[in-house]
This record gives sequence, structure tokens and C-alpha cells, in this order.
Amino acid sequence: MAVLIESYKQTEAFRPEKFNPVMLALNARVKVIQACFEPGQFIPVHQPGVDLTLVVLEGSGTLVADDRELHIVPGALAFIPAGESRGIKADTRLVVLHVVTPPPSDADHAQVVAGLQKGAWR
Repeated sequence: MAVLIESYKQTEAFRPEKFNPVMLALNARVKVIQACFEPGQFIPVHQPGVDLTLVVLEGSGTLVADDRELHIVPGALAFIPAGESRGIKADTRLVVLHVVTPPPSDADHAQVVAGLQKGAWR
């Protein structure tokens, strides 16, 4: 089924307790997520077995990509292959589009869940 959204602003949704992954599309091959962060919120650095393509829509933050740490702003693009470290932390209110292939498993999310429970970005 096709997904058509006039503006990412229509699906923007923030939570005060942690980043909010808004699922836009999912099938057996790909998962498309709009992730919304308040300042200081993060996805912990982890090494899942899935490829990630990321586009910054608004705001700024820090992206870990393998052994690099980059300041990201609107228009920034990243591709991080499966098995390489990745994580993101918001400096300001931040909205990013994540395209993950194939969709992550529970095992791929285990490090994220553990990091969020500890409150540790790295």
C-alpha cells in the first residue's frame, strides 16, 4: 500500500520521556520511521544487523556513524551499513527520517532498549 503524506509536519509527534519513533511504512523489506526528539533525547549507540539511511528534516544534533561523530543539521544525509555503530542525540528539537532495511528484529533493538533503560547514550 502506498503512503502519501503532504508534509512531515502532519506526522510529527514528540514525547517528553524519550524519542518518539513514528512508523510511516512497513513491509517485509523496509521500515520507514520519522523519529522525533526533544533536546537531549537520544537513540543509544548500537550495532544492529540492518542498513540505515537517515535524513535530517529539522533541528540539530550529533550522529555517531561507525567510528565518526558528526554534527547534523537539516538536509544532512547518512547511510550506515549493517553491523556498524550508530546513534543519535538531539541538541535541539530534532526530526529525522530513518529508512531501515530489512526491518530490525528484537535482537537488533536489544542494545537500544538497554541504553534507554540506563539513560546512557554511549
